Amino acid sequence: MNIAKLIDHTLLSPTTTEIEIINLCKEATQYGFASVCVNPVWVSMSAKLLKDTDVNVCTVIGFPLGANTPETKVFETINAIENGATEIDTVINIGALKNKNDELVEKDIRSVVNAASGKALVKVIIEACLLTNEEKERACRLAVSAGADFVKTSTGFSLQGATVEDVEIMRKAVGSNVGVKASGGVRNIDDIKLMVDAGASRIGTSSAVEILG
Repeated sequence: MNIAKLIDHTLLSPTTTEIEIINLCKEATQYGFASVCVNPVWVSMSAKLLKDTDVNVCTVIGFPLGANTPETKVFETINAIENGATEIDTVINIGALKNKNDELVEKDIRSVVNAASGKALVKVIIEACLLTNEEKERACRLAVSAGADFVKTSTGFSLQGATVEDVEIMRKAVGSNVGVKASGGVRNIDDIKLMVDAGASRIGTSSAVEILG
């Protein structure tokens, strides 16, 4: 198992500086990570730094609350792709899910999927720590129905990150044709192995260098 190729090398802190992004991209190239995951303001710079590598540029949409309108998320997605993003991690409308407004949740996801179609992979962040098991399953089914490529456990900015139980629930809900990204709280090689064994096919972590170092 090539662990590096499972990892989105992540830096989403609001205090992130230019030198930190430069270092992030250097590390991603050195270790061969799947992508760097950065806030939208850093997409253009990251894309330039990674231009001649096989490291993807991932960014976040509707982050971290998911409470933006679908139209706003579409604009964010188009703008990010124009700036060089090839992977999009979008947060669902959590309140709509809890209101059982599945039509709006699916519309929200599908709007991003359509905006990214043929240009970028879409991962749907369900923020599992805020959901019941039934809501986790429903969110995953809606993401699949909307055409998402992945479902993702967490933003890393809420009450808790990824758990093995959440990954298992999500993998069962989406089946074998959609990816599952475990993100938040993955800090060592044992954590990665546990998540992969539970069904994760991508790992988001800000501790990637420490894990592989």
